[in-house]
Amino acid sequence: MSGERSTLAWRPLARHDAVASADLLNAVEAVDRIGENYTAEDTLQELVDPYADLERGSLAAFDGDVMVGYVKVRFKPSADVVHRVFLDGAVHPDYRRRGVGTALVDAGVAAAEVLHAAHHPAARLVVDVHKCEHVAGVAELLRSRGFAPVRHFQRLERALTGTTPDPAVPAGLRVEPWSEQVDEDFRVARNEAYRDHWGAVPMPVDAWRNKVVNQTFRPGASFLLREVATGTPVAVLVTAHWEADAETTGIRDAHFVVLGTSPAHRRRGAAGALLAHALRAAAEQGHHRASLTVDSAAPSGASGVFARAGFAPAARYVRWALER
Repeated sequence: MSGERSTLAWRPLARHDAVASADLLNAVEAVDRIGENYTAEDTLQELVDPYADLERGSLAAFDGDVMVGYVKVRFKPSADVVHRVFLDGAVHPDYRRRGVGTALVDAGVAAAEVLHAAHHPAARLVVDVHKCEHVAGVAELLRSRGFAPVRHFQRLERALTGTTPDPAVPAGLRVEPWSEQVDEDFRVARNEAYRDHWGAVPMPVDAWRNKVVNQTFRPGASFLLREVATGTPVAVLVTAHWEADAETTGIRDAHFVVLGTSPAHRRRGAAGALLAHALRAAAEQGHHRASLTVDSAAPSGASGVFARAGFAPAARYVRWALER
């Protein structure tokens, strides 16, 4: 490692890096304005992810006690033909254009190959990076390392003022709020709804606990639709809220992190009913805005549902991929 990169200290991430990670990501947000603010509790949740092998799948750069960049690899709990390994990272704005990002991306790809060989060697490896489109330098860096854009996603937002959609439930279905007793039904409904979504795999219990039912989870604005006759869960919506965002912006955002309908029940009003219930609940609980991220080519054809519910585009993200 040459130049300024050699003056930095490099090591894998550890759980005690939660505060330094939050400080780095908040410094990035101050410049990039991607709408993501963090507390140490938020970053710790990512560091204890059961599918993030920090020792073999991460690298961080430090200038003294300040974390100036990191990369972290998340492998999939299961894989069939393709194993899509997710690479996430950031570089402090003051340390960009100095080779730190290049070193981290290269380290991340190498770590992805190691974890792929350890967990799903029979599948084909694809390394994914998901970044907001407007962040300067990202496209140039990723293209230089062989990545290509393969998918686009949009963040949609809706102010929680005025009227909300009619929460009428389709005939033969009933809506249920989240509770500990039906938590497993929520997870099962998510897996069934996402089974034909691009890049998705079934979410096991440990991942569900880490990524969904964590400190950001808002059970009072999370709902399930169930068939009355059979008791089968057919659609699910889970809401999250980041206190760090509210403290920074003054806007309490209810983000729908999971929203899906089983293939057999799509285009029957299930998603619209869940959205209406969640929007009303979020507004009643003091949220100012609702948001979600949607795949531009999702098989559910849900874009019309969101438009009818009053959502509008707010930001666009690019999914970059490197096939190995």
